[in-house]
Amino acid sequence: MVGSKELEPSYKSFGKIFFLNQFREKPQWPAPGTTLSGKTAIVTGANTGLGYEAALQLLGLNLSRLILAVRSVDKGEAAAAKMRSQFPKATIEVWQLDMCSYESIQAFARRAESQLPRLDIALLNAGIIKFTFTTVPSTGHEETLQVNYLSTMLLAVLLLPILKAKNQHGEPGRLTIVSAALTLAAKFPERNQVPVLKAFDDPKLFTNDETYNSSKLLAHMFLWNLVDYVWADDVIVNLADPAWCKGTNLAREVTGTGLRLGVKLFGATTGRSPKVGASCFVDAIVNKGKESHGCFLMSWKIHPFAAYLYTPEGRAVTQRVWEETLAELDFAGIRAILESMKA
Repeated sequence: MVGSKELEPSYKSFGKIFFLNQFREKPQWPAPGTTLSGKTAIVTGANTGLGYEAALQLLGLNLSRLILAVRSVDKGEAAAAKMRSQFPKATIEVWQLDMCSYESIQAFARRAESQLPRLDIALLNAGIIKFTFTTVPSTGHEETLQVNYLSTMLLAVLLLPILKAKNQHGEPGRLTIVSAALTLAAKFPERNQVPVLKAFDDPKLFTNDETYNSSKLLAHMFLWNLVDYVWADDVIVNLADPAWCKGTNLAREVTGTGLRLGVKLFGATTGRSPKVGASCFVDAIVNKGKESHGCFLMSWKIHPFAAYLYTPEGRAVTQRVWEETLAELDFAGIRAILESMKA
């Protein structure tokens, strides 16, 4: 099967993409008899919304051990209590993870390496959309960029060698990163800035929708190069879009009664249920195989990346973003980690 890189870019209008994605596609559920018995999974942002629903679906496939990676341990324990009552045979733990803190991310990865006898699955679901410009004090970066891109890529790279070393013998680990169809509509106003990533920290370039879209597009760019370092026999890495879903907390910072009501109404009339949205993640983890390595999955299918990535300019910016990201995360030794994954 042809991967996202090799597919022809799509030039459909985003309106058409949205309509087809929301209303014309059918969920691809795991085949009867599919089991995750004996396996361990990490799900970030798992106390609410799509992360919570995805965790339930993995547990429903007899997952043996689940790590809920959450910012608030109290909220995580409340979610875990409900899961334990429904799946009493599974081991369900709550680990603290603050995606606004590089120190927290590194500590989480060290804990996974030292305390987990095995790790088969990591679903990186934590993400935000901000309606006001906010910086993370410890890093100085705009918060959407920090959480959706920089911190997520750091965690992904730190988990790669653990997934490689501690998965089931003869079966690759699985790393799925939550993406968004909105990347296909991203205008990416920062693309002409040098450096690219630093431009996200400029309040004049911030808009809630474009900053969110572009932060997700950056993950496409990172994956474009990441697969040159990771073999599908070791870890299958992919991106999965759940489409627009009702009942999630992604837009929890929407302000204004009218706008909040509009978002809820739009979700109620056009959104997928959380169960269907989360099934896209489970499909990427359970149904899809090595053919999905390095791919963007949308509506349970391998889809091209944003058309911009296939252009000469897009390729050049993709390489700049890669180098800037490696430099930003150099403190964590990610260059050495990536080189080690080739071995």
